[in-house]
Amino acid sequence: GGAFVLIYLACIALLGIPVMMAEVLIGRRGRQSPINTMKTIAKEEGANKHWIWLGWSGVVAGFLILSYYSVIAGWTLAYILESVSGTFVGMDGDAVGDVFNTLVGSPGELIFWHSLFMLLTMIIVARGVQDGLEKAIRFLMPALFVLLVIMVGYALSTDSFGKGLEFLFTPDFSKISTEGILKAMGQAFFTLSLGMGAIMIYGSYMPHDASITRTSITVALADTGVALLAGIAIFPIVFANGLEPGAGPGLVFVTLPIAFGQMPGGMFFGTVFFVLLTFAAWSSSISLIEPFVAWLVENKGMTRNHASVLSGLITWFIGLGTVFSFNIWSEVKLFDKTFFDLLDYLTSNIMLPLGGLLIGVFAAWVIKKQSSVDELGMGDGPAYQVWSILVRYVTPIGVGLIFLKSVDLI
Repeated sequence: GGAFVLIYLACIALLGIPVMMAEVLIGRRGRQSPINTMKTIAKEEGANKHWIWLGWSGVVAGFLILSYYSVIAGWTLAYILESVSGTFVGMDGDAVGDVFNTLVGSPGELIFWHSLFMLLTMIIVARGVQDGLEKAIRFLMPALFVLLVIMVGYALSTDSFGKGLEFLFTPDFSKISTEGILKAMGQAFFTLSLGMGAIMIYGSYMPHDASITRTSITVALADTGVALLAGIAIFPIVFANGLEPGAGPGLVFVTLPIAFGQMPGGMFFGTVFFVLLTFAAWSSSISLIEPFVAWLVENKGMTRNHASVLSGLITWFIGLGTVFSFNIWSEVKLFDKTFFDLLDYLTSNIMLPLGGLLIGVFAAWVIKKQSSVDELGMGDGPAYQVWSILVRYVTPIGVGLIFLKSVDLI
C-alpha cells in the first residue's frame, strides 16, 4: 500500500535517477554493446579488466527477464483474441478469474503465445527498430496513456475509488519488512530497466548533444506517473470486486477485463488496450535482447538475422520453465519458489540492484571525473556534486545495507 509506494518513490529519486544517469553516461561513452563498452572504458581508464563481468551480468539479467517477460507478454496476445470475441462482456470477477486460470493452466496455449511473442520480437530486432516499431510507438504509447486515463474515469465511478486511493496513498509502515524495502528497490530498478544493459544500449545510440540529466529525469517522472496512474485505475476495481491486491502479475489480466466487460464500448476499448499493451511489451522486449544481439554482431561476426535467431531461441527455451511453473511444475519449488518466482526474485531483487550499484561505483569511482563531467554536460557545479554524492555513497550504502539485512548478516 501507501508505505510501499513512498519507499518506491524514494528509491526512484535517490537511487534510480542517479544510476540511470550513470548507465547512460557509460553507454554513450563506450558506443558499443554493454560487454564491449565495459571492456573498452575499463582499459581507457586504467581499471581492472574484470569490470567486463558487469557488462555480462547485465546481458544475462536481460536474458532471464525476457524469458519470463515473453510468457506474460504472450498473455496480452491471448487477451486481444478474448476481447475482440466479446468474452468479457458482462463477466464478474469469478468468471474473469476462470478465464485467466484456464489460460495459465494450459501449457500448450502458453507455449503458443510465448512462441508467437518471441517470434515477433526477433523479427523486429533482426530488421532494426527505427523504421517500424519506433514510429508506431510514437503514436501508440500516447494512445495507451489516454486509455489509461479513461480507465481512471471508470474507476472513479465505482464505490471503491476512495478505498483504492487509501490503499495506494495511506502509509502503514508497520506492514513494511526488509523484504518489502528490497522489493520496492527492485521494482524501482526493474521499472527503469536499470542494471540489465538496456539503458546502456540506449546510451550508446544517444546523440552527444542530448542532455543525459534532463532525459533521465524526464523518463523517471513519466514512468512513475504512469505507474501511479495505473494503480489509481486498477485498485478501486480490485476492491470493488473483492479481489486480492497482492495477486501478482495476473492482476491486470483480471481487474481490467472486469471493467471492460461492464463499461459502455468495453469490447472495443478492451481490444484496443491489449493491442497497445502488446506494443508496449514489444518495445521493452527489444531493449532486453538487443545487448546480446549487439555483442554477437560485434564479436562473433554474425549478421543481425543470425544473432537475433540464436538469442531468441535461447530465451524461448529458458521461458519454457516459466510456462510450466504456472501448471505442471507449479508444485516444483527451489528455496520455496517456483521457477518463475525464483527468476523474478533473482533478477528484480538481486541482479538489478547489484548491477545498478556497481554501475554507480564504476561511473563515480573508476571513470575519471573529467570524463563524467564531459558526458553529463552540466559542469562541475552543485548538480554534478549532488549526483556524485548519490552514486558514490548513497547508492552503495543503501543497497548494501538492505542486502546485508535481507540475508541476516546485520
